[in-house]
Amino acid sequence: MRTEFTLFLTTFTTLLAIINPLEALPVFLELLEGKDNTRHRSVAFRSCLYATVLCLFFLFFGTYLLEVFGVPLSMIRIAGGIVLMRIGFDLFAPSGSGGSMVKPENPNANIAFMPLAIPLMFGPGAIATILGMTSTVKGSHDEMLALAAISAAILATMLITFLCLAFAGTLSKRLGATGIDAVTRIVGFFVSAIGVGLVFDGVVEALKVHGVTMLH
Repeated sequence: MRTEFTLFLTTFTTLLAIINPLEALPVFLELLEGKDNTRHRSVAFRSCLYATVLCLFFLFFGTYLLEVFGVPLSMIRIAGGIVLMRIGFDLFAPSGSGGSMVKPENPNANIAFMPLAIPLMFGPGAIATILGMTSTVKGSHDEMLALAAISAAILATMLITFLCLAFAGTLSKRLGATGIDAVTRIVGFFVSAIGVGLVFDGVVEALKVHGVTMLH
């Protein structure tokens, strides 16, 4: 049970850091400028629902897609870790150009799906996290419990994201630009560290597959 809790906590904190709903607040408010609170909550709910479905799809079927294309899980760990490291570095030392999002030209566009669900919530970082975590438990003795822990982490992340977006106006005023920037830099550091861990595990697994043993 302790292993599943650790997996839940790691997945939850990583996904929450990558999605970073606080950083998405300005984009969300810009896209819904002039809309009432009811509209805010409706869009927030639908965007989180879309992102949840996509996350769960990759959780249960992502590895099968990889098998179709012949990509080993060790390579997914390494590639996913590199993606997380890059995202973490960008969050820790933002260039100042992030978060620039123009409103869609079509006023009837489903902004809950794009750009909110994709790519703000479900982008390369989320995909890398889910596939990376899945690769660590695939074929293990308690695989179903591990997948349940990851699923719970996805649901918890999306719940927090929904609450942040639903009350975006209030949070944006309370935290201010400085508070959001501070949180973004802190979580960026931890995302980078988790990415390094995935790369290390992937390299070790790849070496074992090719018959290279680690010297103690």
